[in-house]
Amino acid sequence: MTVAAVMRCLDVLECLSGESAPIDLTELAKRLDIPPSATHRLLTTLTQRGWVSQDEVTQKYFLSLHMSTLAFRSLDGRTLPDIVQSILERLADDVEEYCRLAVLEERRLVWVARAQGSKSGLRYDPDMGHEVVLYATANGKAWLATLPEDEAIAIVEEQGLGVSEAVGPNRARSLDEVRKHLRKTREQGFGMSVEEAEEGTVALAVPFRCGPDANEPVAGTMSIAGPAFRLTERRRPELVDALSAAAEEVSRFWPLRDRQRATADFSRLGARLGRGEGR
Repeated sequence: MTVAAVMRCLDVLECLSGESAPIDLTELAKRLDIPPSATHRLLTTLTQRGWVSQDEVTQKYFLSLHMSTLAFRSLDGRTLPDIVQSILERLADDVEEYCRLAVLEERRLVWVARAQGSKSGLRYDPDMGHEVVLYATANGKAWLATLPEDEAIAIVEEQGLGVSEAVGPNRARSLDEVRKHLRKTREQGFGMSVEEAEEGTVALAVPFRCGPDANEPVAGTMSIAGPAFRLTERRRPELVDALSAAAEEVSRFWPLRDRQRATADFSRLGARLGRGEGR
């Protein structure tokens, strides 16, 4: 299989992952700008391998649960959910708000765990399948603020500024604004998003590390989020304290520390060589 064919297969999977209902072959081909004949061949192969299913009545296609199965198998193999879920659930119960954990994977954050602590009233319950928009989310800013500023801005440029639909009205609209947000995040010691990722919501986030030592590389972020009328300015310091305590606990028991330490060491070496050091 050529690289182009692999890319097309991935395009098909990514397109189907965003659909709540089965999609017609012709419509899928149109969206991906791929000839219907080629689209059919890709779908046939993906169906045979169990990645895609076809409705027997409408003949439309939809993503199977195979991808979800593999994702959970990967997480189980890393012993992640059982270890961190109890900490996350205890935090959610204490603050009575929605809490999430994202893991650092290369140059992005990926949602891997959540807990709903809201017991009454309006519940904030976002889709875990959305990409973490780094410049507009509390989690993204909490991580980016731990990096040298130029590196953080380069990552934002790489992801794209203002190209995602999953952003709110107060989002940064320029790299200069992003720089200001990151400087404020460093000063206050936590990431905050006030109607930046989504209208009507506020989120607070802190990074956690691969171990209890402050010099350990960042492993991911933890956050508390909810409706803006509940996460008021007066309440935020208390929430940040609870969040920071939970993040420290996760750092002490983090199961992926060896793999992420090695990745961080490799990244630092690459950065040094890129600056001409160590030659």
